[in-house]
Amino acid sequence: MTDCLFCKIAAKDIPASIVYETDRTLAFRDVNPQAPTHVLVVPKEHYENAAALAAADDGLADEVLKAAHAVAIREGIADEGYRLVFNTGPQAGQSVLHVHGHVLGGRSLTWPPG
Repeated sequence: MTDCLFCKIAAKDIPASIVYETDRTLAFRDVNPQAPTHVLVVPKEHYENAAALAAADDGLADEVLKAAHAVAIREGIADEGYRLVFNTGPQAGQSVLHVHGHVLGGRSLTWPPG
């Protein structure tokens, strides 16, 4: 998708602070962090949201989750705990229509969120 911000970041047409990358995923720091650690994990291939990624049924959703956990390990928050959030749809707060998981940590996270 040519007008998608995250597709452009995945293609490295737009710079980002990349923290982790595999053949099919990319993780980069959120430009508006909501926690000391706030990294977005995206598939390089375009899927609009988590539902579309799950429907693809090609193992990519598993790779995105594994990448998120790898980010948590690299960022030093895996042992203390972290939150993984996928906003799907406008009422959930999805602002970029390319599926992305937020890896949040580095502080105590309250419940319920938002």
